[in-house]
Order: sequence, then structure tokens, then C-alpha cells
Amino acid sequence: MAKEKKQHIVNKLRHKYRLIIYNDNTFEEVGFLRLSRLNLFSIIGSIIILLITGVTVLIAFTPIREFIPGYPDGNMRRNITNNVYKLDSLERELKIRDRYFNSINAIIRGETPYSYENKQDSTIQYKEITFDKSEHDSLLRQQIEEEEMFNLSMFPEKSTNTDFSSIHFFPPVKGLVTNSFNPRESHFGTDIVAASNKVVSATLDGTIILANWTLETGYVIQIQHANNLISIYRHNSEILKKTGSHVKAGEAIAIIGNSGEVTSGPHLHFELWHNGNPVNAEDYIAF
Repeated sequence: MAKEKKQHIVNKLRHKYRLIIYNDNTFEEVGFLRLSRLNLFSIIGSIIILLITGVTVLIAFTPIREFIPGYPDGNMRRNITNNVYKLDSLERELKIRDRYFNSINAIIRGETPYSYENKQDSTIQYKEITFDKSEHDSLLRQQIEEEEMFNLSMFPEKSTNTDFSSIHFFPPVKGLVTNSFNPRESHFGTDIVAASNKVVSATLDGTIILANWTLETGYVIQIQHANNLISIYRHNSEILKKTGSHVKAGEAIAIIGNSGEVTSGPHLHFELWHNGNPVNAEDYIAF
């Protein structure tokens, strides 16, 4: 009996119904929809689940959640965060104050105040730590000591090898040398006087690492070459290249001039450096 009743309910849920739509004027059938109670419950249930999911997502990931009564807005959350930071700082200050008062009380009682700065971790037993020398470490130490035994210099001497016989330097400008290389007077370059508006050329292939204006030497160009060589061109009236440009030997890079405060007339101050040391350019270039 119960089985028949259950089967009757299932058949009732699966029973089809037709919803027909007619034209009110002509009574013409426009469309129809076949549904069962089970299909109707399924559709309504799916719609309800989608609505609940959509509303949940909308509230969780949009500012709409701030309209919910009791939910904090952006300003309130910022205030809560700031209060947490202030509370943490206040607790720290209170601990520092308590330590200060404890130290004062210890001094009044004639005791030595406790030093919190020099507090050590009692769990670490430093006396139990041992350092063993390995065989490789001992051999390395012996080798270094033997090498440094007769070395009276604190710092290694810099290499002064400036043999550029295989390098062809292009003269940056042709003219008259008025002031030669003299490192004792801090004059690390060569001054060449030439006609006005004369083109200044790159002495070697390289990359321009500086093309700027300075108060003392005016328009300056520095070029990085191979073999760790750097050439410097000062007192130009105009710069023809930009920083980062690659130039060839003999290529025009500037116009000779009289720019800068430390100058006595139109000329080119040319410097040549190798491994951080100044080099006398007249030894390798015929100006």
C-alpha cells in the first residue's frame, strides 16, 4: 500500500502539464510550454540558488556590504587598524616605563639595576661551543703567511703597464700644444690650441659615458674604450653626441671652444686614463 502511494506521488510529480498562450483577439495559439511539477520545482530551485549565490558574491566583493547594518565601513576599518598599532605602541611604552621604575627602585635600594640591553639568551651555552681547525684551513693560512712574510707594502702596487704600441690613436684635434701633461701640478691632460669651430674627434672606438656641462670645464665628453682606456675632452663649445652613443675613431664628437671657468682661451683639454691612472697622451699621439 505504501509502495503504491509512493509510486502515485512520483507519477503525479512527473505528470506533464501544458501552458498554452493564445492571442486575445484572434484566439490564435502563439506558443506553449510543457512542464511537470518536478521540472517546475527544479527550475525554481535553480533560480533560487543562483540568486543566493549572486547576492552573496555581490555583497562579499563589492562596497555594497558596507550598507549592511553593523558592518564597518572603510573609515572604521582604518581606525581599527590604527588603534591596534597605537595599542601595541602603548604596551611597549608601558613596558619601558616599568623597566625604568624598576631600575630606579633598584638604585634607591643600593642594588645594581638590571641591564635589559645586555640581556643574553640563557638557553645558549657559549662555553660549550668549540672551534676546530681543519687541515685545509691550516694549509691555506700557512701559504698566505709565507706569501706575505716579506711584503712590506700594506697595499699591492697598481699595475703601471701602459704599452700601447699596438694601438693606433687618432689625434682628437690638430694644433699647438700649450700646456703638457704634468701630474705634479694636477694637470693630467694636454692643452691643444686650434682654430675656432674646429671639430674634435674621438681618439679610439668606444662608448660615450658622459656628455654634460660642468662649471669649471664647460662642455665635457668622456669615452670608454677597450683595454680599460678612457679619453676625456674638456672646454668644448658644443657637444655633438649623447651619452650612450657608440663612436668610431676619428668621428666628430664636439666643437672646440672656451667654455667653463678654468680656461684661458679657445682650446681642447685632452686627457687619457688607463686603469684609473693618468697617461701622457703626447707619448702616443702626434698633435
